[in-house]
Amino acid sequence: MAINSELIEILRCPKCKSKVELKPDKSGLKCTNPECRLVYPIKDDIPVMLIEEAKEE
Repeated sequence: MAINSELIEILRCPKCKSKVELKPDKSGLKCTNPECRLVYPIKDDIPVMLIEEAKEE
């Protein structure tokens, strides 16, 4: 089961409040703000939108 595109549209980066987009390999949601550059992981088809769990790309 993939993440719903409507869900991705309403999700925002918890750190800077910018939009997020699905990474090409579908492993996470990447913040679109070039200054933030955090990637939030997707575990069991659920995005983990916690700053502590994000990695900088």
